[in-house]
Amino acid sequence: MDHIKVIKSEQGHEQALARLMSLMDADPAPGSREGDELDVLAFLIERYEQEQFPMDTPDPIEAIKFRMEQQGLRNKDLVPYFGSASKASDVLNGKRKLSLNMIRKLTTGLGIPAEVLIRDPVQQLANESEVDWQAFPLSDMRKRGYFEGFTGTLQELREYAAEKVSKLLSSVPSGFDLQPAMLRSTAHLRSNDKKTDPYALWAWQVRVLQKAQEEQLPTNYEKGTVDREWMQKLSQLSWSEQGPRLAIEYLNRSGIHLVVEQHLSKTYLDGAVCVNANGNPIIALTLRYDKLDNFWFTLMHELAHIALHLDGTETWFIDDLDAVGEDKKEIEADALAQEALIPREVWSNCHFFGPDSVRALAQSLNISPCIIAGRLRHESDNHRLFGGLFREKIKGALRDYV
Repeated sequence: MDHIKVIKSEQGHEQALARLMSLMDADPAPGSREGDELDVLAFLIERYEQEQFPMDTPDPIEAIKFRMEQQGLRNKDLVPYFGSASKASDVLNGKRKLSLNMIRKLTTGLGIPAEVLIRDPVQQLANESEVDWQAFPLSDMRKRGYFEGFTGTLQELREYAAEKVSKLLSSVPSGFDLQPAMLRSTAHLRSNDKKTDPYALWAWQVRVLQKAQEEQLPTNYEKGTVDREWMQKLSQLSWSEQGPRLAIEYLNRSGIHLVVEQHLSKTYLDGAVCVNANGNPIIALTLRYDKLDNFWFTLMHELAHIALHLDGTETWFIDDLDAVGEDKKEIEADALAQEALIPREVWSNCHFFGPDSVRALAQSLNISPCIIAGRLRHESDNHRLFGGLFREKIKGALRDYV
């Protein structure tokens, strides 16, 4: 024991092996001097061999072929694992990448360990996540360009859904934290009686974060910047035909992202707001209704959440503004949004007799008449009011953002 040294050379390795064999022949008692020496030598030899002769993980395709040879399988026997004879041939010839879906079938059916077949870090991440990858609205996501660089068919996307969606989720710091199981604790969801698809909402949230991440702001947000006075100044940009674009610049100069991202099917969204890892608010608008007044009210509503509620205890506010409810925070946000656009004392003293009175009030407040007409239609529940007047669209003004 006094002369045992760390093995550093081939000669030392051979000497240690010879001594190990000698001790094993002697079969020393556990705990004896020779028994302890045997244990130490075995440990040192193993460590040296691991460093000098590392065992590579078998190539996935070679592992499949080896198991086929063991079990006497032909290419056609792999159809249940790959989906078709042509896919089986492509995989075995290295022309098609193994999908996580295939890997799981091979692990279950042929007993090949997943760690042998998985080489892609994205696949490893997807394999460790208990997510139903097929539950995402893959067709809509593909059409909207959620999967950058993917040009395959919907069928191919379904085969590689775990990889493609996992890559999307991992593209932003908190992508996996938005999963449906955590939605109740990480988001304040204002919705109507229609059932929201949680996977569509999850994908949309990640897409919003992804777009904001790609945008460089000139400054960081200072808490307390957004208040009623700040919002009123912003609302006065609506008087200009370029108002929506000017609003985005106004927000950016204060460290606030504005992302336009169309809602996915079964999400019924108008807007949302959250704070990114840098502390900068992100406002997302879907422009679900192509109306200028809807743009301004939704924007003000999300800004009201920043002013009143984004204190770190709520990660997201997600809004369907058609929903009617008694949620205190939503009532507060609606009230501040209305106050910023048209002060309460002004509105209560107004009497409208036609388009001219709408224009006069708009001019006095320096805001778009569409905002006033939109509120009148909403409160009177008469969406035919003023006929074709005051019905400017928003998507044309933001065509570069849609």
